[in-house]
Amino acid sequence: MPFIVDLTSGSVEREDRSAERGHYGGSILGLRLMAERTPAGLDPYDPRALLYVAAGMLGGTAAPGLAKAVFLAKSPLTGVAGETHALGPFAAGMRGAGAKALAVLGRAERPSYLLVEGGEVVCRDAGDLWGLGVAATTDALRARHGAAAQVAAIGPAGENLVRYASVVTGHAHPAGRYGLGAVFGAKNLKAVVCAGDAPAPVADPGTIAALTAFYRESLATNPLAALQAGEPGFAGWAGDPLDPGYASVRNFSVPGAGGLRVPAVRDYDGRAVATTGACPGCPNDCLKVYAPPGLSERRSGGLGQEAFLSLGWNLGIDDLDAVLAANALCNDLGLDPVSLGGTLAFAMECAARGLLPGGPAFGDVAALPGLIRDVAARAGALGDLLAEGSARAAARVGPGAAAYAMTARGAELPCFDPRIQPGVGLGYALAPGGPRYDALEHDLDFDPVSGLGYSFPEARRIGAEPAPAGVLDEERGRRTARLLRLWSGLDALNLCVFASSPTRPLTVDRLTALVTAVLGDAFTLEDLLAAGQLRLDEMRAYAAREGGAPGGLPARMHDEPITEGRHKGAVLDRAAFARASAAFCAELGWQDISR
Repeated sequence: MPFIVDLTSGSVEREDRSAERGHYGGSILGLRLMAERTPAGLDPYDPRALLYVAAGMLGGTAAPGLAKAVFLAKSPLTGVAGETHALGPFAAGMRGAGAKALAVLGRAERPSYLLVEGGEVVCRDAGDLWGLGVAATTDALRARHGAAAQVAAIGPAGENLVRYASVVTGHAHPAGRYGLGAVFGAKNLKAVVCAGDAPAPVADPGTIAALTAFYRESLATNPLAALQAGEPGFAGWAGDPLDPGYASVRNFSVPGAGGLRVPAVRDYDGRAVATTGACPGCPNDCLKVYAPPGLSERRSGGLGQEAFLSLGWNLGIDDLDAVLAANALCNDLGLDPVSLGGTLAFAMECAARGLLPGGPAFGDVAALPGLIRDVAARAGALGDLLAEGSARAAARVGPGAAAYAMTARGAELPCFDPRIQPGVGLGYALAPGGPRYDALEHDLDFDPVSGLGYSFPEARRIGAEPAPAGVLDEERGRRTARLLRLWSGLDALNLCVFASSPTRPLTVDRLTALVTAVLGDAFTLEDLLAAGQLRLDEMRAYAAREGGAPGGLPARMHDEPITEGRHKGAVLDRAAFARASAAFCAELGWQDISR
C-alpha cells in the first residue's frame, strides 16, 4: 500500500501491506514502519529517520468526517512518535493523485519536493522555493502542477529546524504539533504536491449519501455542530467571559480572573477570508480562515481552536487582530501556535522573574510579530533559544527556569487548564505521544449538571459514565482511558474527532455504518476500540524503545489552586493523580505508569 521513497538514492517502491488487518493504512501502519525500518535511538534529523504521510483507507473520501491526513515521525520536540493531523483538502488530494500513504527515508542532496500524480511519485528540485513562506510555496507549486493541486509545505521554520515547526496544507490548514515540519526540513523536503482528481472509491454510495444528508440536517440540532458551522465558529472565541481556571492566562500563572477580554462576535466582522468548503464531502464547515484587514498574507489565517488561547491570553494579550495576525504569520512561516505560544509564555515569565534579562514581556502586542519571525529564522540568541522549545530552553536558561516550562513529555501543554478538568490532565500526562487537546473529550462535557446531556448515552456505550468534572479518583482514570481509546481509534482510521461520538453527530452507529459503507467490510464499535488500543500500544512501545521522557505534569498544576470563581480551589492533588494514573494505565493494560 505505501510508497517507500528514499530521497538519498531517489528510489521509489511500493510495499504491499494489504494482507495485514487492522492498520487501515493510517498511523498504525506508520508506527510499524518506523519500528521496522529505523534503529532505536536515531536522532529525528538523521537521514535514516522515517517520515510517514497518509490519507489511509478512509481519509480523503467525500463524506462527513473523512477529510483527514496523518503526518508521523520521531518528534524533534519529544523524542517519541509525533503524530499530527491536517484537516482540509489534502487527504482528498492524496487519494486523487493515486496514493494512500508515503513513507519517506533519506535526505535529498538539494531542496526538493515530492510530486504525486497518476499513482506515481517523483522527486523534483525545489531550490527556488527554499526560504519562501507556505503561501508563496503553495502558489508556485500550483502554478506548475495546476490550480487544483493539493500542497503540504513547510516554511522557513521547518527549513531552520525549529523543533516545533509545522507542515501546512492548502495555505491554511496545519499539521501542527510535535515538529514534523522540522523533519521535512532535515530531509531537504520542502513540500508534497498531489495532482489529480480521481475520487476515492466507496463500497456503498447510497449509505454515504444518506449519512451526508443526516449530517447536514443535524447542523440545526446538535449544539456543537451548529457552533462549528456558524460564524465565527467554534475556533472563534467570542461571547461570555471564560471561567477563571478554564484557560491558561500568562503561562498558567494567573489562577484567577485574568482581566482579559473575550472578543464579541461583531469583532470578527470584516476579518473572514474563507468560511466554507474546506473539507471535501463534509457539510459542517468547521475550518475557517480569519485575518485582519490589510494583512499582507491573509490566506494563511486558518483558525484552530487553540490559536486565540495560545497566542492571546497565554501571552497576556486580548487584542483580536494581534492574535489573528500572529496566527496567520505562524501558518505562513510554518510554526505550531501551541508550542510557540507556550515557549513565548515561558520566556515572558522567566523575564518577569529576572531569569531571562532582556526577554519578552507579557502583553507586548507590538513585539509579537518580530518575536515570531525571530523564532522561525533562529535569529539572534533569543530566537535560537526559543526555537528549541521551552523544555530545552529552560535547561539553557539555568536553575529555576524549568518550573516555568509548561510541558509534558517535552511538548508544550495546550491552553485548556487541567486543574479544573483532571481527565484532560491525565490525557496530557499519559498519552504516549505527548499532550494534545483533541485527544479526548473535556471533563466538563460529561458533568451531570452542566455537561452535554445528549451525549451521555453515547459515552456510556464505551463505559464513560457522567461524573462531576472536578472529581479526581480512580474511576476518572478509567473513564479517561476509555475516552482516549475511542478517540485513538478515530485517529487510527483518520476519522475526524470534531464530527464524531460522543458529542458530535456521527454517533457510534453512524461511525461504524460510515466505515462499513466506505470499505465494504462490516465494521463494529469493537473494531474501532481495538484500533484505538492498538495505536496506543504501538505508540507506547515506540516511546519505551526510544527512552522517551516519562509522563507527568508541571508542578504548578499540583501546587497552585484556582483562586476564584466556580472552580475555586481546583488543583490536581498529587496522591489522587497518582492513583488515577495507575487506574488509567491498568484500564489500557499497561502496568508501568512511568511510560
